[in-house]
Amino acid sequence: MTRPDVVGPVLGEVPVTILAGGRGTRLGPLTETVPKAMVEVAGKPFIDHQLALLRRRGLRRAVLCLGHLGEQVEAHLGHGARFGIALAYSYDGQHLLGTGGALRRARPTLGDLFFVMYGDAYLDVDYGAMLDALRGRRELGLMAVLRNEGRWDRSNVLFQGGRLLRYDKESPTPDMRHIDYGVALLRGAALDRIPADRPSDLATLYGDLVAEGLMAGHEVERRFYEIGSAAGLEEARAHLAAREPD
Repeated sequence: MTRPDVVGPVLGEVPVTILAGGRGTRLGPLTETVPKAMVEVAGKPFIDHQLALLRRRGLRRAVLCLGHLGEQVEAHLGHGARFGIALAYSYDGQHLLGTGGALRRARPTLGDLFFVMYGDAYLDVDYGAMLDALRGRRELGLMAVLRNEGRWDRSNVLFQGGRLLRYDKESPTPDMRHIDYGVALLRGAALDRIPADRPSDLATLYGDLVAEGLMAGHEVERRFYEIGSAAGLEEARAHLAAREPD
């Protein structure tokens, strides 16, 4: 019998969740009064660059998980009409539950299949290819990985023969040559594994899924950019300043 998702949704129907609730402490004074998503990069807030990229790549829906000064982000973006992306928002609330908890809290707006990425990352990849790669498979998710060799951050993925064999963000081993690129495609059922009553890191969910053979891997080739650190912010500024205006 053919799985129902062999045809499945088109890319524009699949939402992308942007985890943008962190305090951005590594950026020092820059994020004391401005959320990290609103930090200026090449003449405009970083979130503007993210949404323009997602639009170019065919995505049309996004859910922003917000926390620290998140109201500034919502006031700036509104419903997303000027970006060509329909936006919804989910807030951390009084009790912080980490990236995993933030994702679980947003579940009512996500449906059965969605991308998830971090709010400080610029990830220019083929999202449609990721969607196609998961069609018809049994796994609960698909993680984009990049052959990193320790170049842009610590490699944390063992990916061989097209398969994800091991993922460990906290204690990577020397045989790991790839890195978690920063975007994954998840089925809603994966969120049932996130505890509802205590803080949880999304990396823990990913590690468990990989260990159980429930996370597929999808190799990408273009490097990522991030603004989570001062050095990363400067690299992102240089890269985005050199791009043609959106």
